[in-house]
Amino acid sequence: MFNVNNKFAMDPANPSSTGGWNRLDAKTELLDHTMKSIARPNNDTLYATAMIDVTAEPVILEIPAFDTGYASLMVTGYDHYVNIPLSTTKGDFSEAMTMLFYSDRTPGYDGEEIEGVDRYFEATGDFLSAVFRIMPHSNDPELLQRNIAAFGGLDVMPLSEFHDDAPRPRRFVNWSMPRGIERRLDARRDDARFPEFGLTDFDIYENNFTEVMQFVANHTTFDPENDLDQAFLATLEPLDIVPGKAYDPTSYVEIDGEVLRTVAEAVVREQLDIALDPDASSKIAGEMFKPKGGMSLDALLFQSVIGPIGQPATEVVYSQILSADGGAMNASRDYVLRMKADELPPAKAFWSFTLYDTENGFFMPNDRKKYSVGENGGFKLDDDDDGGIEIHVAATQPDGVPEENWLPLKRGDYDIDLQLRLYAPDLEAYRTWSPPVAQTVN
Repeated sequence: MFNVNNKFAMDPANPSSTGGWNRLDAKTELLDHTMKSIARPNNDTLYATAMIDVTAEPVILEIPAFDTGYASLMVTGYDHYVNIPLSTTKGDFSEAMTMLFYSDRTPGYDGEEIEGVDRYFEATGDFLSAVFRIMPHSNDPELLQRNIAAFGGLDVMPLSEFHDDAPRPRRFVNWSMPRGIERRLDARRDDARFPEFGLTDFDIYENNFTEVMQFVANHTTFDPENDLDQAFLATLEPLDIVPGKAYDPTSYVEIDGEVLRTVAEAVVREQLDIALDPDASSKIAGEMFKPKGGMSLDALLFQSVIGPIGQPATEVVYSQILSADGGAMNASRDYVLRMKADELPPAKAFWSFTLYDTENGFFMPNDRKKYSVGENGGFKLDDDDDGGIEIHVAATQPDGVPEENWLPLKRGDYDIDLQLRLYAPDLEAYRTWSPPVAQTVN
């Protein structure tokens, strides 16, 4: 998560970068194939991301109301645990509110109540991603525009500015240049405070693993009663990495970066194999994307490869679609998924199928910018009494198939992933529901 969070805060090549800490980036369109800063992003909700740094003082997030069937706020630090402090499944987002963020190391704040603050969030890390997912209702232009306009009510600021009496204009802005930019460190100064992030996670293992782990240890809260926390610290100790230590490259055990990278790559391949095993992956899926204390080591490892960040099953269920022979899907073939009306995914909000390449977890580039089938990415149910759907994954649009139900792929001999998401799932119905399989089309 060091690589993920820092790239979202400081990577100019990331189309969703906030351009620094304690800044916002809000997307008023669904993500496309230029998003390569995180594996398996979704193409079915609007994103707004605040990158939060609580090392100097608490930080305030101002949150507007949204008129939507689904919205959530997900908060994640370097330790990879996932918190959902706000969600429409809990009755949130009907009214505007403010939330204060702090950690155990935030100076000058001991958890006292602050006038004008509605919620408080004590984080286990100092550097956080706070990610909003908003169902855009793309098939309802009026509702879509209301939710886009609501993004203008999002703002992030240090606590000292929250109580500043100077007027702070409310307007929808280009989030790549957020208002009040002069009040914050510029991206270049932000970048100087951190170890270098990598193009991929493997680059960290090979090039600067010790420096990054020391930084993470210094900015994470470790619970003396948490077994995983203590096992992590015990693993780092033989490398001379301990919390609170200033980084000195000469004071650590030497590590062969190439070997460490090779091991990391092998672990990723093992986890991808688990994803293709319905029994093993479904068992782990229910444990993923939870707060500290609610996850096993196996679930943390699996989500770091498949995710790396997502939401717990109470918010979203993720299901990997397999080919009819039980193996991986491959771009050398075309596929079709068929569902009758009573076989559609049991979601209370909405569902979607999204196509990725397996190796990187990126959207499949295409001229139509079509990456998912669902209410927001576009879909068309059958006009007959059945009301079911056929979804085609193919190099060219099959005859008679609505464009909305066609996911384009580039022909080649490489594996592809088709991931189903169910937002606000009906978990009782899901227990007896079976996802469709991808049938090969000759």
